[in-house]
Amino acid sequence: MDACIPNGLAAPRASTAVGWRLDEGERAALLERFAPAYPDVVAHHVTLAMNVDPDEPLPPPCSGRIIGEADDGAGVQCLVVELGGSCERPDGGVFHITWSLDRARGRQPLESNHVIAWLGWRRVGPAPLRLIPGRF
Repeated sequence: MDACIPNGLAAPRASTAVGWRLDEGERAALLERFAPAYPDVVAHHVTLAMNVDPDEPLPPPCSGRIIGEADDGAGVQCLVVELGGSCERPDGGVFHITWSLDRARGRQPLESNHVIAWLGWRRVGPAPLRLIPGRF
């Protein structure tokens, strides 16, 4: 795996996620390029691992690129992210950014994982990303 993804993540113990935040300077341009489909814009981060210990070390800064989009047509839109030539997370999921939601319909960010798994995604972009280590 590439340098963005550290080996040996700690076993899950708490409800914390680690990954990367979008660079705020790039976020506005990305929101113009990839128009949000739903009223609640998230466009915040890419998850590396969920439910990790709150003291889990952050991954290193890295760059990636948006390569795809998934939208269930019912309130969840997400963008697929490639890191180091792959969009597959260590847990078997797909690196993505929850882009927009319709919270009035009860939609939540975690549902992006399900939308990608059930419906797949279509290729868009590519659009480069600078990613900043973060905890969510």
